[in-house]
Amino acid sequence: MPKDGGIGASSKRREDVRFLTGRGRYTDDINLHNQTYAYFLRSEVAHGKINGIDTSAADGMDGVVQIFTAKDFEAVGGVPCGWQVTDLHGNPMKEPKHPVLAEGKVRHVGDPIAVVVAESLEQARDAAEAIDVDIEELPAVMDMKAAIAEGATKVHDDLDDNLCYEWGFVEENRAAVDEAIKNAHHVTTLELTNNRLVANPMEPRVAVGDFNPGTEDYTLYTTSQNPHVIRLLMGAFVLGIPEHKLRVVAPDVGGGFGSKIYHYAEEAFVTFASAQIRRPVKWTSSRSEAFVSDAHGRDHVTKIELALDENNKFTALRCDTYANMGAYLSTFAPSIPTWLHGTLLAGNYTTPLIYTNVKAVFTTTTPVDAYRGAGRPEATFQLERVVDKAARELGIDPAELRRINFIKPDQFPYDTPVAVTYDTGNYHATLEKGLEMAGVDTFEARRAESAKNGKLRGLGIAHFIEACGIAPSNLVGQLGARAGLYESATVRVNATGSISVMTGSHSHGQGHETAFPQVVAEMLGIDEGMIEVVHGDTANTPMGMGTYGSRSIAVGGSAMVRATEKIINKAKKIAAHLLEAAEGDIELKDGAFTVAGTDKSVAWGDVTLAAYVPHNYPLEDIEPGLEETAFYDPSNFTYPSGAYICEVEVDAETGKVDVLGFTAADDFGNVINPMIVEGQVHGGVAQGIGQALLENCSYDEDGQLLSGSYMDYTMPRADDVPMFEVDHSCITPCTHNPLGVKGCGEAGAIGSPPAVVNAVIDALHRAGHTHVSHIDMPLTPSRVWAAMNGEKADGWAE
Repeated sequence: MPKDGGIGASSKRREDVRFLTGRGRYTDDINLHNQTYAYFLRSEVAHGKINGIDTSAADGMDGVVQIFTAKDFEAVGGVPCGWQVTDLHGNPMKEPKHPVLAEGKVRHVGDPIAVVVAESLEQARDAAEAIDVDIEELPAVMDMKAAIAEGATKVHDDLDDNLCYEWGFVEENRAAVDEAIKNAHHVTTLELTNNRLVANPMEPRVAVGDFNPGTEDYTLYTTSQNPHVIRLLMGAFVLGIPEHKLRVVAPDVGGGFGSKIYHYAEEAFVTFASAQIRRPVKWTSSRSEAFVSDAHGRDHVTKIELALDENNKFTALRCDTYANMGAYLSTFAPSIPTWLHGTLLAGNYTTPLIYTNVKAVFTTTTPVDAYRGAGRPEATFQLERVVDKAARELGIDPAELRRINFIKPDQFPYDTPVAVTYDTGNYHATLEKGLEMAGVDTFEARRAESAKNGKLRGLGIAHFIEACGIAPSNLVGQLGARAGLYESATVRVNATGSISVMTGSHSHGQGHETAFPQVVAEMLGIDEGMIEVVHGDTANTPMGMGTYGSRSIAVGGSAMVRATEKIINKAKKIAAHLLEAAEGDIELKDGAFTVAGTDKSVAWGDVTLAAYVPHNYPLEDIEPGLEETAFYDPSNFTYPSGAYICEVEVDAETGKVDVLGFTAADDFGNVINPMIVEGQVHGGVAQGIGQALLENCSYDEDGQLLSGSYMDYTMPRADDVPMFEVDHSCITPCTHNPLGVKGCGEAGAIGSPPAVVNAVIDALHRAGHTHVSHIDMPLTPSRVWAAMNGEKADGWAE
């Protein structure tokens, strides 16, 4: 039976009460006294030289407080990049300035040119329309391969070319990989695209800047996944504000999926402008604005080659990728196609030789950065698609080919050829569990039933591994990270025994306010209702790195464990004094301290009261009070893994794909709250199905975004996804964090796209369309129909 509370219980999310009753407090709900409103005038062309900006007609319009252009930011730094990649020759990547407002040129549709600050949003918008911008349009730079060809138009005139960096990994393997592929018994080659996506969280970005002239303190309210990092980047590198004078608050945040990790120009602008006009400045993104100003995800073009021997064992893997950076470097963009991508190319397999080459390219498009999974979905899609294609070429069952090449349970810890060590796992168990749950043994009967209705039914398998909780800090520092990747927690026990847990992690849908108290309650043996979680405000939380990369429980939760352990150790000293016993004899269980082997005990509340009312207290040994802080820096990544199995029907007449069933068998290590974990998998799988079948951020040759609204960008709806079968009973606990957890937030989005595409290709092959080896995402009806009929649709189908 499920537990009533603590670790392993499906406790209902306590935060949902305020969200479902409309009592959440989001950034747009914050309105300050004497507040003004900002409206950004954005470029309507992808690439152009700014010959002049005439604001004279707008300056005197009703309500206008001030109009800002790039000249107002001459003493201000550009928006910084948080990760530097060194190329295969040992040179640092090219890092052009990312100005707060466009300087001299615009480089993508949506690039901000000027900002009107006015008494109302309507007045700001009206005035912006009166600004005359003289732009000399230049050729758009769209195709990545063409962008790095000799003589190509440059996105940044001060750079030699549009190549941000060329990265090789592991460079010393390159010759051996080439030789292995040359001499292989069989080589499977696949060219594919990880399509560009827009994150589209429910809540668009918002920023409110507030400067206090009396104290010279700045406050930024923003929709952020990591307020401490925003304070560090914006304060130190853009505006030059001392950290103790800058407070960053991220209240309730309505989703992020990675798009709210980064420091954006709008945050710097409202903070800067509030000091200039001595009034609060608020900016709220419209949905159409979000499409061109929020960092996009994915956008990789890849050729992958898999070599096998006569026993169907993988011998080498070679991968060449073009990765789109967009017009500027977003905060973590350089790390996505490199360290978060290359290190996952081993997957679950014993491939001894791996080499990947990545060319990161500047184009005149919106900047690209992490989107749910960040590099891991891209690597998994490439790998699981080429494995599936190899199985078909060799005439072997796709599940069996995976079994042959899986890392075996007795091989852990396992050193991969791409510089990471998997501490634990059991991939055979997750695959067999998934196949059992999906009812693969009765698939043929279901396929026959579909055939009666004129539908083609297919079954797709994908197995994935993810690297979560990116760490340790000294390692990622060597790899180019410009911040530590630890996490922090302060556990403050009040005199009456209730507890406030201040965490550097940030919740924007993960259920932290429910799951984190479960951890602390389990350790102390008290009711979860006595514990509150405080997050999102740099003024009252310890310095932390925020939430992304499935790190919250593995890194943030581990910091809480360490801080709570300190609390317990100190509380035992106090209890020993009260019980007149040796500290080593004190046990904590069910919220009471007991002398081992006796019935002598003292309640949790009595000990906490003694800590703050020290009338009977070991003052010679310890200070009054009961509050502890811990910082946790992991020694390794965590490595969740899983088997995802998808069943689809394809309409032979139209090419329309329907997902009929989806099974996810995951190994997340120990699970804190099964209900929350299941919800995370559901959401991730829905997003993965969206990428596979529906979503595509599409530009024309002039750099105009063709999918710039929900009229053209297709988001998955409830009727696009089936009921999911989810399991996480195949547990191999993480060996290097105190909770044994691995992370679950991105898994669904990583494993689902290749499972869906593999299912569609399977359906076509079973129906005799064996000429179709691949269709690039999204698998729209037109693309599937064209592939079946031997035609090309938008150049995407083979």
